[in-house]
Amino acid sequence: MVSGVFKVDMSGERLDKYLQNRFKNLSRSRIKELIDNGQIMVNGKTVKAGAIVQEGQEISYQFEENKPLEVESEDVDFEIVYEDSDLLVINKPQGLVVHPCSSTKNGTLVNGLLFKVKDLSGINGVLRPGIVHRLDKNTSGLMIVAKNDNAHTFLAKQIAEKEQFKRKYIALCEGHFKNSEGRIESFIARDKKDRKKMAVSDSGKFAVTNYKVLKTYQKYDLVEFSLETGRTHQIRVHCKMLNHPIVGDDVYGHQIKSLKGQLLHSYSLSFIHPSTGKVMQFEAGLPPHFEEFLKIHCKNL
Repeated sequence: MVSGVFKVDMSGERLDKYLQNRFKNLSRSRIKELIDNGQIMVNGKTVKAGAIVQEGQEISYQFEENKPLEVESEDVDFEIVYEDSDLLVINKPQGLVVHPCSSTKNGTLVNGLLFKVKDLSGINGVLRPGIVHRLDKNTSGLMIVAKNDNAHTFLAKQIAEKEQFKRKYIALCEGHFKNSEGRIESFIARDKKDRKKMAVSDSGKFAVTNYKVLKTYQKYDLVEFSLETGRTHQIRVHCKMLNHPIVGDDVYGHQIKSLKGQLLHSYSLSFIHPSTGKVMQFEAGLPPHFEEFLKIHCKNL
């Protein structure tokens, strides 16, 4: 349990914003939750998160410390490309599930992060890695993990605003695109017949994918995709919509025995660092299974 009392040393700022400067490992949403629950009070009274503080007011607080996540720490194979006190950039291999779920309790990225990273901070009151964005199990490549609430909130806001956070993917697609580059727009929702799949649907969320054909082979196109939105399975669904499913995608295309899943790789990632304000940019080359398939099956026109 964390508790204490202190006096406000300035006037004119919102309570939640003022407290964020004092409790640096708590996000603004977490602070609001504590205020709303009466776990943070001003002069012994419950107030709104947007209340303006006045110098000399007494703030009291009492809340639980970060609770451990009920997930085992395991030595899981993935590459840490970059690490500092705020975040990690990792290169996820194909086949690695990001979060534990009902069908996969162990051997996930989260299990591995708990093993490899010793200074993870609390996210929303629970000691757990801050997965800012996800990759499908069989999609390989770059991901960001936040180490504290401030970094998580800052990066999540970048993703939502779509301007500073940029992701690029490379995929091998069946057939040949009509245009060498273009923009795909649709609405994407859960498939009504199969809740594990996504589908183009007027009742879904708006999704935008830009593409550029990098290389053309006899049977396939090697394509770069950049996302303007981040819907579940977005690139895979849009490729199916164009009748050019990603090679090896056994959900939206065709299964290939020599592959464990789709040839889709998150190769480029750029964002603004939450503490320094500098642009961070990373690239990861194609993984061995992708390169091997290109070498064996892809002949130039």
